[in-house]
Parts: sequence; structure tokens; C-alpha cells
Amino acid sequence: MFRNQYDTDVTTWSPAGRLHQIEYAMEAVKQGSASVGLRSDTHVVLATLKRAASELSSYQRKIFKIDDHLGIAISGLNADGRVLSRYMRSECINHSFVYESPMPVGRLVCQVADKSQVCTQRSWKRPYGVGLLVAGYDSTGPHLYQTCPSGNYFEYRAMAIGSRSQAAKTYLERKFDSFQSCTLKELIRHALLAVKESIQDGELTSKNCSVAVVGRAPGGGGKGGGEIDKFTILEDADIQPYIDMLDAEELPTAVQDEDDEEKKDAPAEPEQQHQTQDGEAAGGSGDGGQEEEGGGEAIPMET
Repeated sequence: MFRNQYDTDVTTWSPAGRLHQIEYAMEAVKQGSASVGLRSDTHVVLATLKRAASELSSYQRKIFKIDDHLGIAISGLNADGRVLSRYMRSECINHSFVYESPMPVGRLVCQVADKSQVCTQRSWKRPYGVGLLVAGYDSTGPHLYQTCPSGNYFEYRAMAIGSRSQAAKTYLERKFDSFQSCTLKELIRHALLAVKESIQDGELTSKNCSVAVVGRAPGGGGKGGGEIDKFTILEDADIQPYIDMLDAEELPTAVQDEDDEEKKDAPAEPEQQHQTQDGEAAGGSGDGGQEEEGGGEAIPMET
């Protein structure tokens, strides 16, 4: 992406009908660390890959709790993500104060998208350089939304954003059919495997990833009814058992791969040598027979 005469202002259209500043903001989302979200009939799971500025710094948080029934995962500029998370918390508090009930997830996402869209038509503002995955559970069931710096928002069954998110999307598309009936443990496993697909260097550990869950509590009744499992963030020691489970699953596969490689590297049996020996044996027996016949014909007849 190169600078041109139509990208100096967010309100300036190019002849091709494009707003370059918005495209640059969406590119910032693609440069951020990967975030994955997926949902079943009862729960929504978010998983993120955390980054550190250097070996001496701590990892940046990528998951934020908004309310007991709602949370977000971000990719892009952390500062912009914090601003939007504060706005979302304020809206949830106001809604609870006025209506004495949790704010519907879709309504909050729509308000955030409207706030992002305003920044695309004001010359003294810039678009938010962050993408959100919003996970929540309300009276209509579990929900997973994605918001863009352009002001668009979409609801998904499973989605991945951020750097190398295409690899995670490929995994989600492959396993998509099984998500609807998955248990919470299986859903977390799929989320971690999708995040693992997006790692370019290094390994997935409890230090560089975070997981958050929200949904219907066991025995909570039908869709959207009963008690809910509050939005909970799993990090460090809480996420380690799931990492160990993935490592245990990979161990038999690694052993099988090593066995296959050993079989390939093993020297082939000398079939040609066996064939040569068999041929010599056959030839020897044939010559012997001829000599015996020839010898019988050479015996002189006495008169």
C-alpha cells in the first residue's frame, strides 16, 4: 500500500470509489496478533495470541471483560481497543440502570459500529485501528460478532481476525460442522488449535495465549434461559491443562511420523542379488544335465 493524493483525508474519495484511510485502518487489524472466536448452542469461546514488545516486557492483554454476560477480543491497536472497551462498559452500566436487565449483545454491537462509522465521515477524526470479536450470552442465546473500523459488523458461528488469520479460518471451516454440538471443553480445544495454526514462530504456551468463555450454566434451562456462566478469562495456570491436552494428542502422531521416516530410510532388500543367485542355480543345474547327456553319447562302443 502506497501513499497517494487521495489518502490525506478520511473523507476524500478516490476515483475508484475507495476511502484509503479506512483501508489503512483495516490493514492495522490484519497486522495485529490473531484472535479467534467460535460458538456452540450453549457457549461462546474467545482465544487470542498475545505478543510481547521484547523479551524483557510482559505480554499485552487482548481480551477484556465488558459485563458478566459479555466480553471482547481485539486485534490491532491496543489503545483503540481500550477506548472502545470503556465505551462498551459505560453503555452496559447505563442500560442496566435504566432497564434493570443486561444489555442485549446485538444492540451494543450496533452502537459500537455506529461509533466507528462516525470516524469515517469527520475530517478531524481518524478511524479506529482495531477489530473486535464480541462474545456474549443474552435472552436469545449465545452470540459472536465481528466489528470493523469501517463501521460494518457481522454475526458468525466462528471467525478469526489478525495476523495469519487465514490459517485459523481454514481450520475453522474444516471443523465448522461439529461446533454446534460441542461441549465447552471441546470448544476450547478447537479454539486453541485454530490459534495454533496462526503461529509462525515458536510454540503455543500458557504464557502467550488467553481464552475466555461465556454461556449457559449447566442445567440452566432452554435457549437463553436460566443462569449463565459469567464471562471468565483463562490465563497462565488456568489454561495449562488444555495446553497439556493438546501436547498429549500430538505425541502419538509424532511417534507414528518417526516410525514412518525410519521405514523410508531403511535399506531396501537386495532383490536383484536374490534373483542373480536363483538364476545361477538354475543355470548350473541345466549345464549339469547337458554334460551328463553329452557324456553318455561320448562312450565308445566296443566291437
